[in-house]
Amino acid sequence: MIKTIILLACPGVQMLDVSGPLDVFAEANRQIGRTDFYRLRVIGASSRAIVSSSGVRIVPDGTIRDEPGPADIVLVAGAPGIVDAPIHVSMLRWLHRAALSARRYGSVCNGAWMLAATGLLDGRRVTTHWNIAARLQQTFPQLVVEPDSFYVRDGPVCTSAGVTAGMDLALALVEEDLGREVAKDVADQLVMFFKRPGGQLQFSRHGETELSGSLILQELQRWVTAHPEADHSVVALAARAGLSTRHFARVFHQEIGMTPAEFVEVVRVESARRMLQQGLDPPKRVASLCGYTDVNGLRRAFVRRMGVTPANYRKLHQSHDDR
Repeated sequence: MIKTIILLACPGVQMLDVSGPLDVFAEANRQIGRTDFYRLRVIGASSRAIVSSSGVRIVPDGTIRDEPGPADIVLVAGAPGIVDAPIHVSMLRWLHRAALSARRYGSVCNGAWMLAATGLLDGRRVTTHWNIAARLQQTFPQLVVEPDSFYVRDGPVCTSAGVTAGMDLALALVEEDLGREVAKDVADQLVMFFKRPGGQLQFSRHGETELSGSLILQELQRWVTAHPEADHSVVALAARAGLSTRHFARVFHQEIGMTPAEFVEVVRVESARRMLQQGLDPPKRVASLCGYTDVNGLRRAFVRRMGVTPANYRKLHQSHDDR
């Protein structure tokens, strides 16, 4: 049985959004000793070479002028400028036809933007690159965007987060088709995680806070950010703002969009994240410097916000000089 994998690449496509998933499927072919279990095809807007965002040219196997024909998987690759680029109506029409004739369809990185424009993601759980997740949700409110997931499966729909997460998605599809052992062999050969820990927000800057609200509350936010180790109970913060505890809690939530405790946790986790990346202090000292009485308190907050433990985060993000 041959499974045709079609990958649609628009002008300016991110090279790894194309090559990453295709290399995973190609390695799966090698692991089972076949060259045609997965039949890989790249489709472009025309027969001309597709100029990627890095300048490398990709010669397509077909174009959107061709009928897509039946496929097992249709994926849309992302591109740095895809969100703000003019809508390519012919490409959207081809994508709509191709996806409907496929057993599974989805996107890599911000390719979800193009796929969402076809209407085929309405009512579906999806993910995309963390940097455009909120904008995708706002522009296409019919979607249920999961901003922290590396990849999401919802029925026939399979979407992935930024760039390398396309390989995570492809590996999950290989596991679905050929089993766990083959997928693990593919991961080992490509030196990639079989199941990557945490979620994609550990690579984002989502925890960095921006000042908002009244001048008093902005000054308070600056204080908390500059002194994460201090007493930031609601009582202490209210006293510093010169407000009653109840009034302070109500006004803070109204103007900032989160409770004082939630804001303090965001600031402390972000502070801990920067320290862990530098790798200069042990977790116990990081916890103390960020206002936690013990390392377990930091661990619970870190997992809640980042989806990964402080120790694992440090291993993933420490500099090469520290390894």
